[in-house]
Amino acid sequence: MKKLLLASAIALFGLSNAQIAKGTTYLSGVVNYSSTQDNNTDSKVEKFTITPTVGYFVGTNLAVGLGVGYTTATNTSTSPISTVETKISDDAFVVKPFVRKYWTLGDKLYIFGQLEVPMAFGKEKSEYSGTASQYNTENKYTSIGVNVKPGLDYFLNKNWSIEATIGEFGYNNFKYKDLDKSTDNFNFGLNLSSVTFGVKYVFAK
Repeated sequence: MKKLLLASAIALFGLSNAQIAKGTTYLSGVVNYSSTQDNNTDSKVEKFTITPTVGYFVGTNLAVGLGVGYTTATNTSTSPISTVETKISDDAFVVKPFVRKYWTLGDKLYIFGQLEVPMAFGKEKSEYSGTASQYNTENKYTSIGVNVKPGLDYFLNKNWSIEATIGEFGYNNFKYKDLDKSTDNFNFGLNLSSVTFGVKYVFAK
């Protein structure tokens, strides 16, 4: 029985000494576009995000990095009763410094924990137009948070890997620049709807 349990552990975790060396650099990022059309309410939501990321291993299995990008979202709807069209757009510059720690599960498989401080500096614009009136509003905002994300990283070869994060644990503060209004958000849990996948290129030493 003991031999069977030992063999199972070796098969599951690989009992490998594989490590990611200090001085290793990698490039990754997120590119995402989504579009949702609700025919019942005649509304459409479009979102686009691009965030290239660079990481550098300051120690064995320990990396620091930075993601810099842009995100935009547009929500357009038309009232079937008043024929008033509403368009709400959101554009933001995004910065995400982070620290990532890896633990070895096998020759090619790692588990990691990532601590990041996402920051967004954006502008929210609302446009209303109808038969009787038309007006626009615009508000700038800042968003700062602290998140911890667990994930898995599988190396296809020495240069390419596929990584996935599952949920996040963290806090975010959203505040309008010219309005006395802010929102605090807390997020704790492994949410399968928050699973993200990415491809990473590693400059192997």
